[in-house]
Amino acid sequence: MPHFVGIDWASAEHAVCVVDEQGQVRLRAALAHNATGLEALCRQLQRFGTPVDLPVAIERPSGLLVDTLVEAGFPVVPIHPNAVKAARPRYSAAQAKSDPGDAYLLADLLRTDGHRFRPLHPLSDETRALRALVRTRDDLVAERVALANRLRQLLESFWPGAAAIFADVDSPVALAFLTRYPTPQSAERLGEKRLAAFLARHAYCGRRAPAELLQRLRSAATGHAGAMEAETRGELVLALVAVLEPLVTQIQRLTASVEHALLQHTDGPIIASLPRSGRVNAAQILAELGDERARFPRPELLAAEAGVAPVTRASGKHHAVSFRWACNKRLRLAVTCFADNSRHASPWAAHVYQRARERGCDHPHAVRILARAWLRVLWRCWYDRTPYRAEQHRAAKPFLPPPTSEQAA
Repeated sequence: MPHFVGIDWASAEHAVCVVDEQGQVRLRAALAHNATGLEALCRQLQRFGTPVDLPVAIERPSGLLVDTLVEAGFPVVPIHPNAVKAARPRYSAAQAKSDPGDAYLLADLLRTDGHRFRPLHPLSDETRALRALVRTRDDLVAERVALANRLRQLLESFWPGAAAIFADVDSPVALAFLTRYPTPQSAERLGEKRLAAFLARHAYCGRRAPAELLQRLRSAATGHAGAMEAETRGELVLALVAVLEPLVTQIQRLTASVEHALLQHTDGPIIASLPRSGRVNAAQILAELGDERARFPRPELLAAEAGVAPVTRASGKHHAVSFRWACNKRLRLAVTCFADNSRHASPWAAHVYQRARERGCDHPHAVRILARAWLRVLWRCWYDRTPYRAEQHRAAKPFLPPPTSEQAA
């Protein structure tokens, strides 16, 4: 007799429910989230059959509990919390909620509607490592941007010139400058020669001459903070710089690790072959795409997962096409970033984008249209394990330059 398992996960204790094919409860348990509890969970579930024949429904697709079940051989079926919430009125008119009740709901939902949900396909070790690197780097970049905005706002409140002298306030040379000159009073005696020596010590790229940088510093608006306030704000500048400097360094190290992991990944050359993808952007796409082909048997599923396919709602005379909110937002950000960059390297991509703009689409909408077109190409390359070649892309062929006499020969 087949059985179905539902687990309502928590940080300390997991509620477990097992039902048979008639919907009768065969097991209710609460197991701690520790080594002993996870081992006991696997042992208790194995009483109802071999792991491969015992599907487990859970509301999240990742975590230590999910990894333990996958390693033990249980088919894990993630069910979105919105689907669980929508099904709750089927089981209680009052829509009462409890952890054991949610575990039963998950198990019974898997029994009655299991064919509607896709089981979790475990990723390879190299993909999981790449995903961990990419997501951690993206989170740190978001922290860096937030801190840099806070630092810029602080500088503009009492010393706008320090925020304008360099292009990025969180660049290594800008942070070094603020460490040496945190207040306007500390830079009163700064001249062209001293600034040139400072730039040489900190390996400035030399894009702007010292005289031009000094002009930026001096021509900015003048703050009106008093001596005590300026000193206090200077301490705040040093505090933010002290947090930003190691953060920027670690992001640079993670970026190098991400690029190396992309080159070592089996599918890395496939994604990196796309025009203007960039190593970090290609790694972001691959980390969310994964390497399990059965997860996306059609390009339409990939477009929906990436959030670049709109949602259509039609009923009678009503017909509306709206933005897709439920998606993998990291994947959407990665593919739209790639699509926006690709139009500067691919004439076909530029044509698709321009046609969308001519139809009245704004820039974000046109980029999503281009991203959806690219995903059809990306899916085919990824599914066939073949790098992208523009001369084999049927839609891009008319936009390729004619071959030279040497290439024709």
